[in-house]
Amino acid sequence: MKTDSFALRHIGPRETDLQHMLKTIGVDSIEQLVYETLPDDIRLKAPLALDPSMTEYEYSNHIAELGSKNKMFQTYIGLGYNQAIVPAVIQRNIFENPGWYTAYTPYQAEIAQGRLEAILNFQTMVVELTGMEIANASLLDEATAAAEAMALLFDVRTRDQKKNNSNKFFVSEEILPQTLSVLETRSTPIGIELVVGNHENFDFSTEFFGAILQYPGKYGQVNDYTSFIAKAAASEIKVAVAADILSLTKLTPPGEMGAAVVVGTTQRFGIPLGYGGPHAAYFATKEEFKRSMPGRIIGVTIDTNGNRALRMALQTREQHIKRDKATSNICTAQVLLSVMAGMYAVYHGPKGLQYIADKVHALAVTLANELEKQGLQQTNTAFFDTIVIKADAKKVRAIAEQNEVNFYYVDENTVSISLNETTSIADINKIAGIFASANGKQATNIETLSETNHFPEELNRTSSFLQHDVFNKFHSETAMMRYIKMLERKDLSLNHSMISLGSCTMKLNAASEMLPLSNALWNNIHPFAPLDQAQGYQEMLSKLEQQLNVITGFAGTTLQPNSGAQGEYAGLMVIRAYHQSRGDHHRNIALIPSSAHGTNPASAAMAGMKVIVTKTLENGNIDVDDLREKAILHKDNLSCLMVTYPSTHGVYESAIIEITQLIHENGGQVYMDGANMNAQVGLTNPATIGADVCHLNLHKTFAIPHGGGGPGVGPICVAKHLVPFLPSNPVIPTGGDNAITGISAAPWGSALVCLISYGYITMLGAEGLKESTERAILNANYLKEKLNGHYDTLYSGEMGRAAHEMILECRPFKQKGIEVTDIAKRLMDYGFHAPTVSFPVAGTLMVEPTESENLEELDRFCDAMIAIRKEIEAASIEDSNNVLKNSPHTLAMLTAETWDFPYSREQAAFPLDYIAENKFWPTVRRADDAYGDRNLVCSCAPIEAYMES
Repeated sequence: MKTDSFALRHIGPRETDLQHMLKTIGVDSIEQLVYETLPDDIRLKAPLALDPSMTEYEYSNHIAELGSKNKMFQTYIGLGYNQAIVPAVIQRNIFENPGWYTAYTPYQAEIAQGRLEAILNFQTMVVELTGMEIANASLLDEATAAAEAMALLFDVRTRDQKKNNSNKFFVSEEILPQTLSVLETRSTPIGIELVVGNHENFDFSTEFFGAILQYPGKYGQVNDYTSFIAKAAASEIKVAVAADILSLTKLTPPGEMGAAVVVGTTQRFGIPLGYGGPHAAYFATKEEFKRSMPGRIIGVTIDTNGNRALRMALQTREQHIKRDKATSNICTAQVLLSVMAGMYAVYHGPKGLQYIADKVHALAVTLANELEKQGLQQTNTAFFDTIVIKADAKKVRAIAEQNEVNFYYVDENTVSISLNETTSIADINKIAGIFASANGKQATNIETLSETNHFPEELNRTSSFLQHDVFNKFHSETAMMRYIKMLERKDLSLNHSMISLGSCTMKLNAASEMLPLSNALWNNIHPFAPLDQAQGYQEMLSKLEQQLNVITGFAGTTLQPNSGAQGEYAGLMVIRAYHQSRGDHHRNIALIPSSAHGTNPASAAMAGMKVIVTKTLENGNIDVDDLREKAILHKDNLSCLMVTYPSTHGVYESAIIEITQLIHENGGQVYMDGANMNAQVGLTNPATIGADVCHLNLHKTFAIPHGGGGPGVGPICVAKHLVPFLPSNPVIPTGGDNAITGISAAPWGSALVCLISYGYITMLGAEGLKESTERAILNANYLKEKLNGHYDTLYSGEMGRAAHEMILECRPFKQKGIEVTDIAKRLMDYGFHAPTVSFPVAGTLMVEPTESENLEELDRFCDAMIAIRKEIEAASIEDSNNVLKNSPHTLAMLTAETWDFPYSREQAAFPLDYIAENKFWPTVRRADDAYGDRNLVCSCAPIEAYMES
């Protein structure tokens, strides 16, 4: 056994298992299986041109050497990013714990109660600190959250505003530069006109529907917006506020000023800088706008027994319902990071947060006083943590960098300094010394901090916050550790059993890929640090872009999009820019097959495109005749085709080259959704099938963990003619010569977790990547054949094979009174998370085993599915009191004195022998979605607060 091979550790099936698996499938070799699965005309003719694979040990040394090229300066740049202390109890028990980072989005609430409670804590924290009524379960970053706020306010315009086409949106000049860039990107395609200016001079014209303010401003100025918001409300202009969450422990919250939406980032609540991400953004609004909120909301409900249960509320994956009518395409959130930020508030509590904020403010006031004693002017009339100094920026910078300190240099005479939780008295003495040296002065030694607030008394926060028990009882490490563990035990994650979600690719997130994320040389770099201080990052990101170019066959990559849906949007915006550069401003038709992900039409609408749906044949393939008819009909205005390959039905469509040629012949571009890239790597690629741009889900194919619903990364790879349009950033320039404005806040998006995909590709190499794809196809077809005769596979390729996933037909079971949801819930009793339920076809299960699962786990899953099939046969539509309808079965049910069910306790909880040695207990019975939506509670509250009258 080649013990130093990473592929050996990543890939599940052993060499000794292959003959058995191939015999079950009915082929003689992997090569024969691939031939029967993948159209031969799109096979790659040569291996991927990647560097030889590294062993895990070699990679560990390599990444340490790269990390040493990052310079660890003390950084006071600010602009929405602040160094934070990650409490060790949270780092060890959540950030580094596969029980938390390998969990999937909590669509199966009964086995996600721990994570749901952690997110509910986050929502409660956001609601109470902002003074708003409802918050979601996090967004991607502050800039995209601000764009979502703009879109929401546009969507909820009054009838008169819509009738009069009130389409102007005021943006305060105090807004963060990266936020303005994303607002520019998002506003233009949907017909919003941005007006940037000084909020004190705003005229509240009826042409405006909304406004956004920064609190405190980008360089730290604190303004009282109460009067502005009141005047706006009088003109029916709704106001969003982007607020620093730590400052809200001291300052009047925007909700108390009358804001309609409050957004921001929770990065400074114990989340590493990570060169830009991932960080959990927050989004809070009024109850009246809940149906227009983007992303997910966690709500409180009851289970079958009337006990408290949590679940995702309001069908918040709204793009799958509204599709091209959706106002947002949000699919991934930053759940792992929101869990950490919420736990930061739990660990510190309200008094701890106030202590931290008081200290940060006192440091800023003390430093300002010292610099003014040196004769320097501090220009902010009110501030929380950021001061602005008039000084010779060039001279200050030279001395600061000699002392390994970064400030933000606004212009040649202005320096901005943002202090943070990690700053000490010694640090502000060092800063004072830098300015004294630059000005030929002598700094005095600071020994104590000022206790004077440097903002108006009327902005002092007077309202209480975080009074719920959860924020006031886990302040010792022992208590906190046990609380985190208690929640972890309620969740089924990849460290317990296979999660066979179709299209979501829940593969191994290898420890060797994850370890560098905890290293300060990687996780403590500011995204706007000078490039020469981030050479390790620059080399890694550049190499990852090259690797993705090779894998996709394309010429250029941007890593900026920080979710798959953001990648879709970025790809479409690049296509839009390409057409406009050629004078084809009228090309706005997007052809989208009816089987596409719901995010596809939502993204197209956000990019200002008109969606034309094309038909799908009974075998699941694109109806080429219908596509041809519509492509020709709309050839003068055709922008693009959005296609997923292999299809969302788990099939490699043999007509794909004909399809892409057809689009090109009619003036369009081909966008390929990379959700199923796990079935392409090393065997074919988007360039070979004729695509022009694809997005990749690094949290699927390339091993970034799902983290309970995020982080995700969704880079786009593009053909040569689209490279000039890749997105830029206003602070650190990126992208092409004709770059579109920002897609997300940070120049390289969620750069920290890109280390995972870099490690995955580097340690597998060309051969390992190809082998992974082959084993993914092997595992899927093995499951297909093992389940044959028990479950029908809805779609197969021309030779009867599945790609890396398949759809199991469950609709006929309705004759027995059994819905697909019953199967999903019953699988919990067998220790498994359900496959994807009712997507892309209602009443079906979409199964993807991934290459990481070994033969024993595949067989256990098949045994469970076959046992459930027998239970279905025993069920009847007349009698719903059966083991499927009553699933999942909790420990409380099994240990109750009474047992009123027509089957044994053993059949309920231990239907197969293997379960006993590793039993997972759902902690609630089925969550009542309808009840929870009728009685919407999305923050911590006692049961009495939401009981029906």
